[in-house]
Amino acid sequence: MDKVQKLELMDKVQRELKDLEQSQTAVLKKVSQIAAHNITLSAELLDQKLPDLQESIDANVTSISEISEAFEAYRNKFFTDNKMGTQVDPTA
Repeated sequence: MDKVQKLELMDKVQRELKDLEQSQTAVLKKVSQIAAHNITLSAELLDQKLPDLQESIDANVTSISEISEAFEAYRNKFFTDNKMGTQVDPTA
């Protein structure tokens, strides 16, 4: 795999990480909506289980965000170290 192909794959991975983060954020929002509905329902099962679920999903969002930021730095370092600015058309 040449450097341009590697950079393109890194960009794809970065987009997938961002998509994963957005998906997990949407799941967290959905769980929060269920918790809001449960204020009216007062289902004890949901009162007990939803906070743990929200905490777990929130931890996933945080973890994915940290991984995404670290990978972006890794990608940018690869770009700089390999002087890709002259090889890659940023408008492409």
